[in-house]
Amino acid sequence: METIEHKTITANGINIHIAEKGQGPLVLFLHGFPELWYSWRHQILYMAAHGYRAVAPDLRGYGDTTGAPVHDSTKFTSLHVIGDIIALLDAIAPDEKQEPGDIEAEFAQIGVRKVVKKLLTYRHPGAIYFPKGKGLGSFPDTSDTLPSWLSEEDVDYYASKFEKNGFTGGINYYRALDLNWELTAPWTGAQVKVPTKFIVGDLDLVYNIPGVKEYIQGGGFKKDVPLLDEVVIMEGVAHFLNQEKPDEINQHILEYLKKF
Repeated sequence: METIEHKTITANGINIHIAEKGQGPLVLFLHGFPELWYSWRHQILYMAAHGYRAVAPDLRGYGDTTGAPVHDSTKFTSLHVIGDIIALLDAIAPDEKQEPGDIEAEFAQIGVRKVVKKLLTYRHPGAIYFPKGKGLGSFPDTSDTLPSWLSEEDVDYYASKFEKNGFTGGINYYRALDLNWELTAPWTGAQVKVPTKFIVGDLDLVYNIPGVKEYIQGGGFKKDVPLLDEVVIMEGVAHFLNQEKPDEINQHILEYLKKF
């Protein structure tokens, strides 16, 4: 890990910490909650060794990325994160079409496909993590089966556990969920129209939410993501599959990028 270089890039009004290694076409790896750039350490080293420039930022509110108002959850919506990513890409690779690693589906839906060549999505098809509301409504609504999953009390309890350990991002992102649905309402029903490969572990709790398997395997996912190339269900793997099975994930990424 000592060979991975760390930088701070000022973009979209905040200071974004990135970890990077390698030369060549850019591959951007975006972590989820509650992770950091470190989640992609295996992929950074592997892609750099195979002729790519691998970059993994700490997203707004995470790790060493600073400048976002930590006590204002309205500044932690999906649109803010998308703005950060676009500004970061403009700063580190202004003349290159980017190739993202793990990225939320809304990044493609909201029109960023103009700078995205292809999309690899791991673990979950975007908004199924947030089954409440209608904003990014292309994905299955599981609220009937989890009626209290995202209640205000649940969110406050869950996020407060992270805040006690100095991680304020949990409260900000979870309390912005309803606002996310309002802001992304214009994209209800929008399709993800970039080439996509989806990989999920069969032990992932999200994959096992009632209705999700049927959506992914029964044609609903393909309808909403018409350029879906492949769905890979990895056996014996849970949610953090890029760390649980890094060698297999590395091969999936490299093989997919070589297709284009």
